[in-house]
Amino acid sequence: MSLISVVIPCYNAEAFLRETIESVLAQTYRNYEIIVVDDGSTDGTAEIIKSYGAAVRGISTPNRGASAARNLGTAMAQGDFIQYLDADDLLTPQALETKLEALLSTNGDVAYSGWQKLEQSKDGQFTPKEVKDRPIEAVHSDPEIALFTDFWCPPAALLYGRRIVEKIGGWNESLPVIQDARFLLDAALWGGKFIRVPGVGAYYRIHGSQSLSRRNEQAFVKDCFHNAWQVENFWRTHGGINSERKRALLRVYGQSARFFFERDRNIFHEILDKIYQLEPQYLPEGPRILKLLSFSFGYFRAEEIALIYRVYKRKLLSFPET
Repeated sequence: MSLISVVIPCYNAEAFLRETIESVLAQTYRNYEIIVVDDGSTDGTAEIIKSYGAAVRGISTPNRGASAARNLGTAMAQGDFIQYLDADDLLTPQALETKLEALLSTNGDVAYSGWQKLEQSKDGQFTPKEVKDRPIEAVHSDPEIALFTDFWCPPAALLYGRRIVEKIGGWNESLPVIQDARFLLDAALWGGKFIRVPGVGAYYRIHGSQSLSRRNEQAFVKDCFHNAWQVENFWRTHGGINSERKRALLRVYGQSARFFFERDRNIFHEILDKIYQLEPQYLPEGPRILKLLSFSFGYFRAEEIALIYRVYKRKLLSFPET
């Protein structure tokens, strides 16, 4: 009977951790171990971990970030399969069983299920919101392209085989904001076989102390740019930059450049260099007016015109009504 290691990184998670652990203890599949890595919490997280006794393997470390905590938890894990679970998310009761069955029956590397958002209201209660349950192929036939661009699901919806985890070689600590998306992408970059398990297998809780990607948009977009740069270098040494990869890179670089044009011109020019190395005659995919302006005046001048328009529009909207 295969052992599943459930690795839970946490930092100041006392408001959510107990429910998260209970969602594991309620699994229909019983051969698992729970490893909780307390990443330097200053609240009551450590006491919650201790309250479970031998049912939970807990370790406390100085604060080094979620990726470092997951890497430590992975090193401690004894299972042939690893379920990463954020300390504020939940598993449905059959999540481990159904995903494990899918991997064993197909010799797959990563099983992914649907998941549902739970949004916290002002009174602290969580309300069920939209369900995300689509195949990777619905985004792109190539998993590498799909996971680099538009497909994402939380770690709670994923079960990894140790074989692919060892090929990946660890969570990318240089990307503090989008590390979960990168780890899933790394599974594709290293040739992982993805198996879909239809139906909701995880609940993703959205709350006031949400992830850095929601609290700091600039850090998020900067991570997206650095991730694209790393992926481009990987692709250049693993098959080269074909037309689909080039288009995906230009799309991510372009979105990052647009964001930083107004906020940090140095980063913008750094991204622009990457764009022109890929496509000297670059035209953005959209918006349509920006593409037309770029065709007429060049991309940089088009962004200047677009910025002048946005600033002027904001000033008009700020005028009080008479």
